[in-house]
Amino acid sequence: MSAAPTPSSLSLGIDFGTTNTVMALAGPDGPASLASFAAPDGERFAVRSALSFHAPPEHPRERTVAAGPWAIEAYAEDPAETRFIQSFKTFAAQESFSETQILGRRYRFEDLLSTFLLKLREYGGAASLPARVIVGRPVTFAGGSPNEALALSRYEAAFRRLGFEEILYAYEPVGAAFFFARALTEDATVLVGDFGGGTSDFSVIRFEREAGQIRATPLGRSGVGVAGDAFDYRIIDQLVSPELGKGSSYESFGKVLPIPNRYYSAFARWDQLALLAAGRDMREIRKLEREATEPEKIARLIEVLDENYGYRLYRAVSDLKVALSAREAAEFRFEAGGISIVRDVARGAFEGWIAPELQQIETAVDQALVAARLDAATVDRVFLTGGSSLVPAVRDIFHRRFPTERIETGAELDSIASGLALIGRERDLGRWTARAS
Repeated sequence: MSAAPTPSSLSLGIDFGTTNTVMALAGPDGPASLASFAAPDGERFAVRSALSFHAPPEHPRERTVAAGPWAIEAYAEDPAETRFIQSFKTFAAQESFSETQILGRRYRFEDLLSTFLLKLREYGGAASLPARVIVGRPVTFAGGSPNEALALSRYEAAFRRLGFEEILYAYEPVGAAFFFARALTEDATVLVGDFGGGTSDFSVIRFEREAGQIRATPLGRSGVGVAGDAFDYRIIDQLVSPELGKGSSYESFGKVLPIPNRYYSAFARWDQLALLAAGRDMREIRKLEREATEPEKIARLIEVLDENYGYRLYRAVSDLKVALSAREAAEFRFEAGGISIVRDVARGAFEGWIAPELQQIETAVDQALVAARLDAATVDRVFLTGGSSLVPAVRDIFHRRFPTERIETGAELDSIASGLALIGRERDLGRWTARAS
């Protein structure tokens, strides 16, 4: 019997995603193993990238912080008194985000991330962690004009707080490619598409067998800062925002003016929705209710923000996307408090709404091939992973370019973390990873 791997011989892979976070461990040989958590709703390995902060009115100085499914449970129990934040990865690279106030305390991005990671360590009961961690990073960070160096410095500060001795970063689709390569039985050039909540990333890698080992050569990559959350926004913009006052008007000094669109642009990013509810714009929105030509719509917007309905709205949107991936039409249903928005939606209508994002994704796929100096005919296998890879219109991008028998999907949640951990075995780590500068 071989000796159990020591912490120094283990590599931890962490896929900190916009929607979910997954961790995996890899020893000197064998497959990577996923970290699991005994969550309130059952055992799971993928946990929601979310935080909740609760302060009971009777004891405002007492704060209870939860992460993942525990954060969702805390929010469900007391939404009015719980600050719930999800998808905060999307402002990692945004210079405009410096900090947010939560129950009277300031939190920078690195504070939010380290709080989240430390809570996961607590839930997992890990007494010690491996010395080395391979952290996934998108090819292109989400948001307008993302600052990559800023994002990595924030990551570095957060992961240092967990005590890792060696922190390395690898592109997320490269992690997925390493996971996929385990099943290869012959040499192959592989295009990997990773579709997360905030970004869509692509890598082209050549895998060859040499002396019983798989040798991998990176050929090209590309990415774009749009994915599942952008699809969510299109649904909200079409079905929900008009019922909350978008496109309506208000009266001011005898003039009829349009309701500012900036209140609704916050729905483009789930993290911003929580910030809007706690920001100065709320005073303006409350004033608008008195001046609006359709005050009942602004009242709904106020209710969504005051009552912290963001997560319920997220679930309604997510349910619609899942349903439209399986059927040609589905019902959208968002009901919370005094709000009821129910609509029938055809898949074709949804695909029309997300057409701009589909075009950006399509362009990024072609850019990856150009960077690799290949055309579609010279790609042997295509591996699609991540939740948005299940959207039929996304899959069609690849079916138009590659024969169906070359395209594979699966392991939508665990492929990246497992692959990142496996990268830790590579002799030449510098070829696949980098340190924060």
